[in-house]
Amino acid sequence: MAQRLSSATSPYLVQHAGNPVDWWEWTDEAFSQAKECNRPILLSIGYAACHWCHVMAHESFEDDEVATLLNEHFVSIKVDREERPDVDSVYMNATTAMTGHGGWPMTCLLTPDGKPFWCGTYLPKSDFVQLLTAANEAWRDREAEVRAGGDHVVSALAKAAEDSPSARPVSEATLDTAVQTLSREYDHAHGGFGRAPKFPPSMVLAFLLRYAVRTDHETAWDMLLGTTEAMARSGTYDQVSGGFARYAVDSAWVVPHFEKMLYDNALLLAVYADLLHVQRSNVSDWARPAVDDTVAWLLREMRTEQGGFASSLDADTEGVEGSTYVWSPAQLREVLSEDDAERATELLLVTPDGTFEDGLSTLQFAADATSEDRLWWASVKPTLLRHRNERPQPGRDDKVVTAWNGLMIDALVRASMAAHEPAWLDAAADSARFLLNVHVHDGRVIRSSRDGAPGKAAGVAEDYGNLLVGLISLHAATGEASWLESAEPIVTRAIELLSDGRGGFNDTASDSEPLVLRPQSSGDNAEPSGHSAPPLGSCATRLSPGPPRSWPSLKAPLPRSVSWRIPLLGLPAGFSPQRRNLWLVRCKWRLPGATMRLGHLR
Repeated sequence: MAQRLSSATSPYLVQHAGNPVDWWEWTDEAFSQAKECNRPILLSIGYAACHWCHVMAHESFEDDEVATLLNEHFVSIKVDREERPDVDSVYMNATTAMTGHGGWPMTCLLTPDGKPFWCGTYLPKSDFVQLLTAANEAWRDREAEVRAGGDHVVSALAKAAEDSPSARPVSEATLDTAVQTLSREYDHAHGGFGRAPKFPPSMVLAFLLRYAVRTDHETAWDMLLGTTEAMARSGTYDQVSGGFARYAVDSAWVVPHFEKMLYDNALLLAVYADLLHVQRSNVSDWARPAVDDTVAWLLREMRTEQGGFASSLDADTEGVEGSTYVWSPAQLREVLSEDDAERATELLLVTPDGTFEDGLSTLQFAADATSEDRLWWASVKPTLLRHRNERPQPGRDDKVVTAWNGLMIDALVRASMAAHEPAWLDAAADSARFLLNVHVHDGRVIRSSRDGAPGKAAGVAEDYGNLLVGLISLHAATGEASWLESAEPIVTRAIELLSDGRGGFNDTASDSEPLVLRPQSSGDNAEPSGHSAPPLGSCATRLSPGPPRSWPSLKAPLPRSVSWRIPLLGLPAGFSPQRRNLWLVRCKWRLPGATMRLGHLR
């Protein structure tokens, strides 16, 4: 059996290289094989840090019985959703349409030409075997019916995309309505919105911050400060090392799903850095440690040798979720003095029964902690971190994703300006130089690299847009024209390759490989939509030094959805007027994406 995944640039695919399943990457050859053998396709999409992806791998993909069934009757394709967000987007839309929800691992059955006729997420082995057996029988006995089902799914998804509402300018009333809607979803007891599982609402927080600064709206301030403080004190935040986990499994932020994603931490770091500009209440007591420790963690554990930032840390350590991070009272006594261990147990809410599993607790900072407590904790954390680093550590997905590194560059710039830490600005510049050298050629952007070697997947809209975010932020902070000059060919290519001709962007380039549907983001999700690029391109041409640019497609006025009325959050001393204007734009431009996301809450 061919080991096709062993040379993949994705660590997730490499994890599956030794499976008894005869995996293919997403290639023309895989589809040719399916057509030649007239077999349906089993498409499995996941990512390296995903706990339930590991569970399904151990239960099914490492199992000989399942592998025999797949190898005899299917062509099996494995996709890293982080490396191929375009493929993931198409089939996630199909999955949510069929089941009402999505997630990873995503499990889809396709016709040999890629049309989905069954979609779902995690399946235990018994259910998976039952599904594969039934699908094989259906394909053998009712192939035409199955193909017709796939045609119907693609047709319905295409029609839904055509019928989706067009973008509208964002008015003051729209923003007011968004805040009112959020207030109805707000969890007054624990912060955040909705019930468990509870995700850090990074872009909603960015919206609330700008809205609250502009209007001084009390409810907006309460939701913003209540959520950010609760998250910073919670078990979802790594109190020892810094950085936020993907989400909490409970409504009180006590127990996280322990994976740490780069894009989550970039977006949240930007919010907490911007909060440091706000002279309100005791914001700096918890926002400054969150900024300092998160940046320290990023530079210590997530930066690659080439200067980029790795994608994620795994939820599992040696097959056990969260084991690196949790503590018992006895374990605290082993590494701290008796007095310090007792104080840590009380202050970090480590209980005899445990707040997690097996008598172990996540670390949460008590709500009534004093300034003295915080100073004491800062002195104790290095000892706990040193001993924690002696435990087995979660795996790191070390591929460098353009879009996520663009967000991280922007976040580090903001953090550097807010905390007056020039070394953080240097780290942002190092990442940008690496991306420009390896991920960009003649304005074209690739999706990812690993160990300094570029991957095969083309960049999508978010890669272009978020890289531009980082480059323009660097220009705003440093005044160096080279960053804006580097952005120009990327803007040109983005418009040339991604424009849909109606004022928006497709997710994939016009010359990318055809999929059963061409994906186009309708709004922000866990990270900003690829539609971030058009306003940034306009900002780049209007505010850059030198003669006016002559790009025809950028001559139109900026869309009204880019708000020019939000007050500046605050600037470090010494900004020139030009740098001030650029910083002002950088602080404002993301508002359209935030409000688009809020639209889904109605």
